[in-house]
Amino acid sequence: MAAPKSKAARTPRAIWRGTISFGMVSIPVNLYTATESHDVRFHLLHKRDGVRLKNVRWCPKDEKAVPWDEVVRGFEYAKGKYVPISEEDLDHLPVKTVHTVDISDFVKLEEVDPIYYDKAYYLAPEEAGVKAFALLRQALQQTGRAAVAKVAIRDRENLCLVRPYEDLLSMETMFYANEIRSTDDIAADGAKVSPKELQMAVSLIENLSDSFDAERYQDEYQAALKQVIDAKVEGAPLPEAPTEKGAKVVDLMEALRASVEQTRKKRGATQRNASSAGRRTSQRRRKTA
Repeated sequence: MAAPKSKAARTPRAIWRGTISFGMVSIPVNLYTATESHDVRFHLLHKRDGVRLKNVRWCPKDEKAVPWDEVVRGFEYAKGKYVPISEEDLDHLPVKTVHTVDISDFVKLEEVDPIYYDKAYYLAPEEAGVKAFALLRQALQQTGRAAVAKVAIRDRENLCLVRPYEDLLSMETMFYANEIRSTDDIAADGAKVSPKELQMAVSLIENLSDSFDAERYQDEYQAALKQVIDAKVEGAPLPEAPTEKGAKVVDLMEALRASVEQTRKKRGATQRNASSAGRRTSQRRRKTA
């Protein structure tokens, strides 16, 4: 059983501090990362002896490794010529988004295509901005709008979308329009679809439709990867990989018809189980009443 996390480990650390600005209103806030990775991580080993390799910052002039405290960032302004840029230099950037989530517009959330989303963060108020923060969050909820803004994080100015999330605000950094690749060169040629095929595909979608619940979905690949790793550590046989089952159906209409029938049966069984569970719960309540 894993040891419980310390209080320090449970306390999130703000990665940025500044203000949300819209109109003449400024709200002091802290920014936190909203996601975390649970991926299994691998290291690079020397194949011959299994020793972990090191990433070395090598100086070709001095012919030696350079420690982190001697490393600075630099911009190549001419071939082989660099100017160092420090954190203090970046504080002099003549843009207010260095310390401000600068809101320019309010839009309907459904107008923003998810392809623009990059990374999720949480915005939480500092003590002096609690009321103004709550006012903005509730106003966004009531209007069904999200705020389009800009903010400078980690050496670049990000386009972002701010919207209510539980008791906080979420901030999604976004790609700019010129960062989204055109589909012109990769789009598939339009194919003719018969009305029957379309009707069958719609039926299949309806049979598989449900409300979204993120808790229903688990990363099965990571769990399977851990099984393989555990077997390797213990010297046990590796688990068997699943084999493809069932004959391949080449005919599209036949594949759709079979899929609709399968999902209809599965949906009916699920509904019957739910009804049975509901009846058992009602019976227990009547007995205890």
